[in-house]
Amino acid sequence: MTIKILFIAFMGLASGLAVGAGFVAFLAVLGIIPRLTQLTKTMKYIQLYEWAVVAGAVIGGWYSLSDTVLSLPVITTIPIGLANGIFVGMLAAALTEVLNVLPILAKRIRVDDKIVHLLMAIVLGKVAGSLFHWIYYVNM
Repeated sequence: MTIKILFIAFMGLASGLAVGAGFVAFLAVLGIIPRLTQLTKTMKYIQLYEWAVVAGAVIGGWYSLSDTVLSLPVITTIPIGLANGIFVGMLAAALTEVLNVLPILAKRIRVDDKIVHLLMAIVLGKVAGSLFHWIYYVNM
């Protein structure tokens, strides 16, 4: 029983660290916040953008760990849905730039001939994780 609890705690910590590291790498390597402020000509508000991202991550993490349910009227869910759509669009645009990083990474770690395997591992990992989430958690 103790080993099971320790294993679950380890997996939770490892998963949180992996997601956190990916989030920080996404923001730092791609320079999302500076690029966003550059495009919108709001460089003087860069610290507000950074704090908004940190607050969003902390609040989102807190809500995902709790059983909080928000029941909002339809009129307020429309702007929230639009904001989510904008976020997903920006995320998709940034990820297309990330794909240019993979060949450079493969060349530096000397796995040029295995780039297809690297991409397939990423894709299959995402598919397996999504299927596990939808099959196990959504149908509960």
